[in-house]
Amino acid sequence: MSARPKHHPTIGESTHAAGGWPAARALGEILLREHVPRSGPSLLAHHNKPDGYMCVSCAWAKPAKPHPMEFCESGAKATAWELTTRRADRTFFAAHRLQELEEWSDHDLEEQGRLTHPMRWNSRTDKYEPVSWKEAFDEIGRELRAVPPQQVDFYTSGRAALETSYMYQLFARIFGSNNLPDSSNMCHESTSVGLPESIGATVGTAILSDFQNCDCIFYLAQNVATSSPRMLHDLQDAVDRGVKIVTFNPLREPGLEHFTNPQIPSQMLTGRSTPISSEYYQVKNGGDVAALFGICKALIEADDSMKASGMSKVSGEDASPDDPSSAAAVAFAASIAAADKRHVLDHDFIETHTAGFEEFAGAARRHDWAELERISGLTRQQMTQAARTYANSEAVLMIYGMGLTQQVMGVQNVQMVVNLALLRGNVGKPGANICAVRGHSNVQGQRTVGITEKPGLVPLDKLAELYQFEPPKWEGRSTVDTCKAIMEGEARAFVSLGGNFLRAVPETDAMEEAWRKLRLSVQIATKLNRSHVIHGEIAYLLPCLGRLEIDEQSSGAQAVSIESSVAHFHGSRGKARRASDELLSEPAIVAGIAKATLTQGRVPWDEWVGDYSKIRDAIEATYPETFRDFNKRMFQPGGIPRPVPARERKWTTPNQKANFVTPPRLFPEFFIDPAADRVLNLTTLRSNDQFNTTIYGYSDRYRGVDGTRKVVFMNADDIRRMGLKEGDFVDLTTAIDIARTRRVTRFRVAGHDIPAGCCAAYYPEANPLFPLAHHDAKSKTPSYKLLPVRLSLSTQPSPF
Repeated sequence: MSARPKHHPTIGESTHAAGGWPAARALGEILLREHVPRSGPSLLAHHNKPDGYMCVSCAWAKPAKPHPMEFCESGAKATAWELTTRRADRTFFAAHRLQELEEWSDHDLEEQGRLTHPMRWNSRTDKYEPVSWKEAFDEIGRELRAVPPQQVDFYTSGRAALETSYMYQLFARIFGSNNLPDSSNMCHESTSVGLPESIGATVGTAILSDFQNCDCIFYLAQNVATSSPRMLHDLQDAVDRGVKIVTFNPLREPGLEHFTNPQIPSQMLTGRSTPISSEYYQVKNGGDVAALFGICKALIEADDSMKASGMSKVSGEDASPDDPSSAAAVAFAASIAAADKRHVLDHDFIETHTAGFEEFAGAARRHDWAELERISGLTRQQMTQAARTYANSEAVLMIYGMGLTQQVMGVQNVQMVVNLALLRGNVGKPGANICAVRGHSNVQGQRTVGITEKPGLVPLDKLAELYQFEPPKWEGRSTVDTCKAIMEGEARAFVSLGGNFLRAVPETDAMEEAWRKLRLSVQIATKLNRSHVIHGEIAYLLPCLGRLEIDEQSSGAQAVSIESSVAHFHGSRGKARRASDELLSEPAIVAGIAKATLTQGRVPWDEWVGDYSKIRDAIEATYPETFRDFNKRMFQPGGIPRPVPARERKWTTPNQKANFVTPPRLFPEFFIDPAADRVLNLTTLRSNDQFNTTIYGYSDRYRGVDGTRKVVFMNADDIRRMGLKEGDFVDLTTAIDIARTRRVTRFRVAGHDIPAGCCAAYYPEANPLFPLAHHDAKSKTPSYKLLPVRLSLSTQPSPF
């Protein structure tokens, strides 16, 4: 594993399977590099165990019966990264001006280790200098009180626990602000907007037992080996009992093809791996609606043919000799009839539980196969084969990730997944549900306890009753809105509960320039990152305890709670020694700022900091149906299931039905210069050596890259067509919104198995290309998975 960029990076053969000895070696290397070869393994023994801590990396659930090692390579890296013995202490900051640190890479900033003391930026020396907690809270409070609440934004990253998140949103609302942007705005907001219209749920309906009860899995646009490797155990178990996994993804990813399980000795000794996907379809970037429409069209036309031919009596003679479409539908219907099925679709479910079917079915029938093929990148035969597999299954689990949600048509992508599920009643029965795989641990849970800019999603009347204040009713700012407000000078103060906001958002260059005009920037964090060295006029860096650490308060050691991707709440108990005696917990920091700021509201901040169970009592009082007996059940094996009515086929939509929602188009409408012949559709992706904006190193063995992250992956035909060759350096320029130039330079060309007309580059290195306005219209989720870009040979000099 390379921890630094190289003068001569290499791009070679990729790993063909996830897991195995390479994953084991990567674990050993990072434990040594972070100087925790002994404490690291002992802590990992508690990783995702019932009485242990919840992983600080992805949001996959704690199982009721954990594996002996309930962690993956990504989770182990996150643990070592936080457990490190390295320290970014007062000595470090005394030696470095922030102007110098601005030139450092993301990796090098975080690699300095854990923050140890509260710091305030000194404009005269351009350095962070130690300050007492009281001084920090007092000045932050004074500055916040001097700014109108509408001009203050309270951002939250994905890892803050339910307890802290509840306190944070309460503080913001008593202060008078609904500006609560969070990382969910940038990843699964398309789910939070799309699912309620379709099935009345803001989260997926799947639970872990669905993996044991399904007979087919449709896996869409999520790289399991990089983003949620522990799910590979569930996929492997499903394959072992004969479940077919049908995968849709632009790139061929090793984790979606083969898995060598490090916890199965026979696989490790022999190198044998489990094939994961039985069918693998490489959809073009942005072609998801078309691909899903093609599958639905095949199902609907086959069902039409079966009905027209007398239900189960179907043969090739029923087809029109002049209509190949009819022949294909009849052949499909015949295969269903041969399996003793009377229908392709579940008409009883559709009639009883849904609305909008006829409109959707009509649109599917009208779509032209040639157009569906052109946009999706799949052949009609491939879409029909996927439909046949789907139709011959009784319980299909739909799994999707940010490859669908982070698009201009993200909401419609999500709703098309639901449409496909509804055709055969694959929602709300064992094994047949929808699994929206969240990214960061507890990013979903924060929304559950009130971190949202939308006041209609929060029980404001209950908060007003409990805490004696008048909550603001106006709609606050999402992440995109906050970026716009900062760039236009309408935001004056920014408080961040974790995260690396400036690296995560689009419009990187313009955002960094505007960020410096903020009056106040406050960062609550465990490690140094880019968002800390770019700062406002007054800037504070407040170090907090991490989730792995023992959190001693007046009533004893505390525990916190987290919500997983499958909507279960889990207890988490830290086991490691704190990195510094100067650290405060996240609840203590939020309470400290709140007490120094607020002049209204009745909140027992000190009692809550002394005993987190009292915060959970407050959460239960605010959300009694969701958090019944919260403290009592917090550590029950398998977690506390969050009530999701759609799991029981109870649809909390306005019409009390599950709704087919018909997308008005197959692909976004972009204005691109017609003369441009070097334009490809870009998607961003993560390496296996990073988590979100955290870069652990410069190796991506799953794609054969070592020593660099400035790579653009291209189809071999596109490389030849553009007169390029592998290893060339190119500049990428945004091909839409051309009134403003957005460019990244000296990206190395790498041939890869990706559809023609598409390319891929790493996030966040490619973020400067994305216009702020390039997002889903309803959810405002940035379209990081689809952006037209123009490529040109680079004229920039080498940095080496």
